Amino acid sequence: MAKLVKDSRFDSRAARARLKPSGKPYFRPLELNLHLGYRKGRHGGKWISRRYVGDRKYLVETIGAADDFADADGLETLTFYQAQAEARERARAAAEEARIARLGPVITVRSAIEDYLRARERREAKNLSGVGLKRDARSRLTKHVLGAEGLDDRLAQERRRLAETPLAALTTDDLAKWRESLNMAASSAQRTASDLKAALNAVARRAKSQLPPTIRDTIRDGLATVQAAVAVARPAQILQDGEVRAIVKAAWEVDAADEWDGDLGRMVLVLAATGARFSQAARMTVADLQAAQLRLMIPVSRKGRGEKTSTHTGVRVGDDVLIALREATVGGQASQPLLLRPRWRRIAGARWEKGERGPWRSAAELTRPWAAIVARAGLAAGTIPYALRHSSIVRGLRAGLPVRLVAALHDTSSAMIERHYAAFIIDAMSELAARAVIPLTSGPATEPPIATARP
Repeated sequence: MAKLVKDSRFDSRAARARLKPSGKPYFRPLELNLHLGYRKGRHGGKWISRRYVGDRKYLVETIGAADDFADADGLETLTFYQAQAEARERARAAAEEARIARLGPVITVRSAIEDYLRARERREAKNLSGVGLKRDARSRLTKHVLGAEGLDDRLAQERRRLAETPLAALTTDDLAKWRESLNMAASSAQRTASDLKAALNAVARRAKSQLPPTIRDTIRDGLATVQAAVAVARPAQILQDGEVRAIVKAAWEVDAADEWDGDLGRMVLVLAATGARFSQAARMTVADLQAAQLRLMIPVSRKGRGEKTSTHTGVRVGDDVLIALREATVGGQASQPLLLRPRWRRIAGARWEKGERGPWRSAAELTRPWAAIVARAGLAAGTIPYALRHSSIVRGLRAGLPVRLVAALHDTSSAMIERHYAAFIIDAMSELAARAVIPLTSGPATEPPIATARP
């Protein structure tokens, strides 16, 4: 902490009252290249800061009124010692701004998002090996942070202001107001806020020297979820075994009707048999089909942080699944994608021609055929592909598998299973406990006599 400077001319009202009014301030050096001045007027004085900025130039600015007549409030009216602290703080802030300017262009919310999206897509292009890029984050951030189309003037102006705000000047209130302005379902708002949080944290880690040390706290507190409800698996999306079989059967029928050559049926079959996420199934290779071990090796997801201890999870499947997949991989190289799909191209007007097969790129490619599958299976129109994953998890719990094993087979954590599927865990535990109940009497149970009290 800087040592306070004493000066008998300034340190009391009485001392300053003896000074003659002057257009030029009375200055007192505080430290190298920094002076604090007092300009005496007829109706009170002002505290003046003078800072040397190089090339024989000084920056002079008024920093507050002196407490000549009114008591100091620490904001607009300052004592001599408060004025010293304010002058030093402004000098420190100016030096920090100059240091950051020397490091390169100012980092704004917009530039942070753009850098994050470019890095994310480069990483995905490398990791996905041609399967395709997921542009969900780009779409959400462009629409809800960088873009202002379709919004009223006030909200559009706020979005533009946030996008151009330097990260060094970003406040918790800036982010909280943006979070509150998202007019969408809670789950969608959370995904969008998580995308923005990831973008800002990425640059906060990379450019620590250009940002204040509190930036990570600002990001965390500003984008915190307010009154978040605990997510649970929707009961309507837990399918009975017969319904899962109906989906698989319908998938093969839609496959044949639309000339998918078995590719659609195999994708739905793998999702139903393993409970894997679409992104994991799409990344499987021919080598991941291990028929001798009666299993599929599912690539681990890229969800979460840090390095994972394994690259694949082995999941046992039935002979029907292995036969369907083995027929499609005869002669294929081990590194080729296990699941492919045909590509159609428009040749004239409404005419389409089926071209070469290629990898599945995005879960969105399943949307149109999935609607036909659900309708043919006779299920509710709102049934989603993720219902196969929900159902696989619940099927494992109902079979009495330990929660930890169910979590491992589905590449998630026990905590997530317990949070989303608590009701099914309780039912499964109750069924297991019922098996441990044994009769404790040799004859049929009878109602014990009720003891009567003696008079």
